[in-house]
Amino acid sequence: MFLKNRAGMLIVLALAVLMTGCAHRQAAYDYSAFKESRPTSILILPPINDSPDVKATYGVLSQLTWPLAEAGYYVMPVTLVDEMFKQNGLVNPPEMHAAPIEKLRSIFGADAALYVRVKQYGSSYQVFASVATVQLDAKLVDLQTGKLLWQGTASVVDNPQNNAGGGVVGALIGAALTQIINNSRDISYKLSATASSSLLYPKAPNGMLYGPRSERFEHDGVASKRQVKQAAQAAKKAAKQAAKQDAVVTQLPTNAVSSNSTNGVND
Repeated sequence: MFLKNRAGMLIVLALAVLMTGCAHRQAAYDYSAFKESRPTSILILPPINDSPDVKATYGVLSQLTWPLAEAGYYVMPVTLVDEMFKQNGLVNPPEMHAAPIEKLRSIFGADAALYVRVKQYGSSYQVFASVATVQLDAKLVDLQTGKLLWQGTASVVDNPQNNAGGGVVGALIGAALTQIINNSRDISYKLSATASSSLLYPKAPNGMLYGPRSERFEHDGVASKRQVKQAAQAAKKAAKQAAKQDAVVTQLPTNAVSSNSTNGVND
């Protein structure tokens, strides 16, 4: 029983080391379609706004290019893309998102399109606090095949603690002041930058893979099936060797072991 337990532990530990070092996101998301397609250029469509704040679409759109460009992709200029849609009679994001992928590829020449929905954007007053939230959902679609390559979601919340004196009255005043400040400086615009990076940057959990203009292209840290198989084989081999060593130890005369132990105690 001891031998079996030890061998099993070695296999589990070896696989855990591989998964931790090489594929932290492996269990969370399947990147096989993404790695098969490997897009080089991305078209960002103006986000659909599901929030009550009218500034959400273009507040988020202005922040989406940076993480993708830093990840190694060529990103179509978002201002020109938006203007091109409007010149062709598509004036709002839902209409733009409904455009056929064949048309998008023929007009813009991009490999993939990023579709984003703004689920939350802006500040809300919650009795003792004013909370600003930006929540984004996104998906990346291959413009040749229409296949879903990747999808994700990210949410960023700014919830400052109002420690003003005066108990309940002080807390209410502090929350009201925070709400006014947040609305006047559009704090959600800054939060959308954080949300976009959390959603798209490769180092973020379940983020995009690195693009061809990155030094880390095809070195994303996502373990392949071959690497997992090799690690499993190595773990089994190590377990067998450990089992053999344990078998040698168990075959030693028990009186010799006890004699050595006794001599050690007496000394």
